Amino acid sequence: MHTVVVGTSGTSAEDVIAVARGEARIELSDETLAALAASREVIDALAAKPEPVYGVSTGFGALAVRHISPELRAQLQRNIVRSHAAGMGPRVEREVVRALMFLRLKTVCSGRTGVRPLVARTMAALLNAGITPVVHEYGSLGCSGDLAPLSHCALALMGEGDAEGPDGVVRPAHELLAEHGIEPVVLHEKEGLALLNGTDGMLGMLVMACADLARLFTAADITAALTLEALLGTEKVLAPELHAIRPHPGQAASAANMLKVLAGSGLTGHHQDDAPRVQDAYSVRCAPQVAGAGRDTLAHARLVADRELAAAVDNPVVLPDGRVESNGNFHGAPVAYVLDFLAVAAADLGSIAERRTDRLLDRNRSHGLPPFLAGDPGVDSGLMIAQYTQAALVSELKRLAVPASVDSIPSSAMQEDHVSMGWSAARKLRTAVDNLGRIIAVELVAATRAIELRDGLTPAPATRAVLTAVREAGVEGPGGDRFLAPDLAAADAFVRSGKLVHAVESVTGPLD
Repeated sequence: MHTVVVGTSGTSAEDVIAVARGEARIELSDETLAALAASREVIDALAAKPEPVYGVSTGFGALAVRHISPELRAQLQRNIVRSHAAGMGPRVEREVVRALMFLRLKTVCSGRTGVRPLVARTMAALLNAGITPVVHEYGSLGCSGDLAPLSHCALALMGEGDAEGPDGVVRPAHELLAEHGIEPVVLHEKEGLALLNGTDGMLGMLVMACADLARLFTAADITAALTLEALLGTEKVLAPELHAIRPHPGQAASAANMLKVLAGSGLTGHHQDDAPRVQDAYSVRCAPQVAGAGRDTLAHARLVADRELAAAVDNPVVLPDGRVESNGNFHGAPVAYVLDFLAVAAADLGSIAERRTDRLLDRNRSHGLPPFLAGDPGVDSGLMIAQYTQAALVSELKRLAVPASVDSIPSSAMQEDHVSMGWSAARKLRTAVDNLGRIIAVELVAATRAIELRDGLTPAPATRAVLTAVREAGVEGPGGDRFLAPDLAAADAFVRSGKLVHAVESVTGPLD
């Protein structure tokens, strides 16, 4: 099993995904344990002083004005976890919770939070045991951290609340901890607050969305190339010299991908009835420009994610010189913005893919293909309603593209009077990514069927590899009407699994 060693200087996107999706085992470095012990000494020294220190010997948020006596501080830390574990709604996916837990552990291990080594070891033990706290959809405003989601995780550390075991069954957390020999944590000064005050949930969802979108952008380049081929379009617009004069790197990468797919095609450049076509429609000709803009947006989002992965987000923090200072680094604006940017890019990519699909199905614009790619038009409806489904998904993507990060609802008696709504941005982006995959899958079904209907013309070698692989995956080709939902589901799984990209790369070599 893959092992991720957590140090003091952050983590990588690859490690997040390995833990969240790959069940990677976690170890804490010796450097980390030493840093945890050193910062804890600072907190213990402050706790012994008569002067109030926020998070150590005071209440929280709008209640920070009260100085808490030593005998009540353990209760204070326990109470903040219990009271903040106030989520509602459906359960959040297991991979999201594992990413959230791991990223909170990453910040704890920075040595900037003042948490004891024991707490970090217990957090790692829960992940290694496959214990996943029950976290709910609603409860984070994306500022002061993902408070309710992180609180539900901290609750499980204390042996309270519910969690899912490695067998997928939800049970009381204390039972699961006991079964795996994990002692519940009794929180000391500062530790309850340190477990709650980060952008870990929205960041984990950003990291996974970036990985998924990278695969979907490549898949979209492939389906765009297949549609261009099916429509007998021209690949001349993909020439590198044309994209060099507008030097957006994402645009150049998408055009290069499409050219690789189309290399050796016998369909491109043909015209129905030998009628000259000066230009293809925008949805075909401008595919690299739209997908490329999305790729560049993704590159920016990854830059933000990498910075956040290197961060220690907590309040207050223990600085290297021993000072303990309050700050506003828990505000989720940087992450929230790029989550919203990606939702916009996903919506536009889905929109242009749907326009290409519609063109394939319209006999007035498809350059000789049968209406709706039906076997016997009139008796058969072909892919008519597949496009309806695709259009509904695009409409949903447009609604999901409305930014969450422009909203703010004041909380905590106006102490926390401007929030990021980054968790909400992340939740809707997950839905957008899923829908984008489905939209690309519908274009794949239509484009492959259309290519097979071009009798007497030989598609590109990469296209032939896709046709073979997608038929083997259970997506049937041209013919009479049949129960279509299974074909669409198989195509969605084919795209989502990366098999579409793999089929092309088996011919072309690596795509971008």
